[in-house]
Formats: sequence, C-alpha cells, structure tokens
Amino acid sequence: MPSGSCHCGAVQFTVAGEIDQAIECNCSHCSRKGFLLWFVPRASLTVTAGNGQLATYTFNRHVIEHRFCSVCGCQPFGLGRMPDGTETAAINLRCLEGVDLEAVARVPVNGREF
Repeated sequence: MPSGSCHCGAVQFTVAGEIDQAIECNCSHCSRKGFLLWFVPRASLTVTAGNGQLATYTFNRHVIEHRFCSVCGCQPFGLGRMPDGTETAAINLRCLEGVDLEAVARVPVNGREF
C-alpha cells in the first residue's frame, strides 16, 4: 500500500491500490504545480496524520477540493466526484514514497478545456 506525505511531513496518508497510470493535466493549476495524478476511489485514501493541518483551495467551478498542508503548502491530493457522482481522490504521485515516476505511464489530459 503506497504511503506519502506533504513536504514537511505534517500530513501523512496511505492509498490502497496499484498505480496504473498518471494523469498529466494541462490546466493552469496542475501545470503550474507539475502534478502527476493517480485517481482512486475516495475510500482508498486514508489520512493517517495531520488531517487538522489540511486546508482547501478551490477555483473555476469550485467542485474539486485541492487539499494542501497549511504548514508547508504542499498539495498531496485533491477530492472530487466523477461525472457519475462517485467520490474520488486525485493523488499527487510526487508525494508518494518510492514511486519510480519514469516507469509510470503518463496520460495527457486537456484540462484547459474543462
């Protein structure tokens, strides 16, 4: 089970599942921050420390909760819903321990058009 944290370690989490691909979105938010996102069902994400340190940023249609550490500013994941209403989490692969990012297939997404 992959585990990760924000930069300072105040927020820690685990994610159940196997990393199959990374979404590389070109929207203004994702491209500026260099996110590589792994989408999982919301129930697969468990915050193990620092839930009280998490703050939320929203923009555009304000439907995605971009969660970030209020101490260091690092954004390890976001929370939202799929078009069918299923709760999902977008995990920032750059915040997971031991992931070989070069080995993960990247799928470009044109988020500028959303």
